Amino acid sequence: MKRHEEYPVNREAVLNRKPTHPGDWFTEDILPHLGRRTISEMATLMGISRQHLHGVMSGERSITADMAVRLGKLCGNGAEIWLGLQARYDAWEARRRLAKELKKIPSLSD
Repeated sequence: MKRHEEYPVNREAVLNRKPTHPGDWFTEDILPHLGRRTISEMATLMGISRQHLHGVMSGERSITADMAVRLGKLCGNGAEIWLGLQARYDAWEARRRLAKELKKIPSLSD
């Protein structure tokens, strides 16, 4: 019987790793399972422009609540997953952008 080894998680490395943009999840993991449809067809089904959908898929546009509801309906997985993915991505970006300022703010729970 092979014994399983435990590997410690470097939480610092996990926090520093940039999350995947939800548009990338859609493009790479969801879209291939939705059949052979073009971006234009998908956009039409969701009632948005092709340019808008392309912006989301390329990571240039954020997933808004409206877009999350549309994607959730199209994919059948609900809006919450899309909003959660976007929130994780946005929080990482904000922590990185505000790093110098955040160092000046004390944590009152310490």
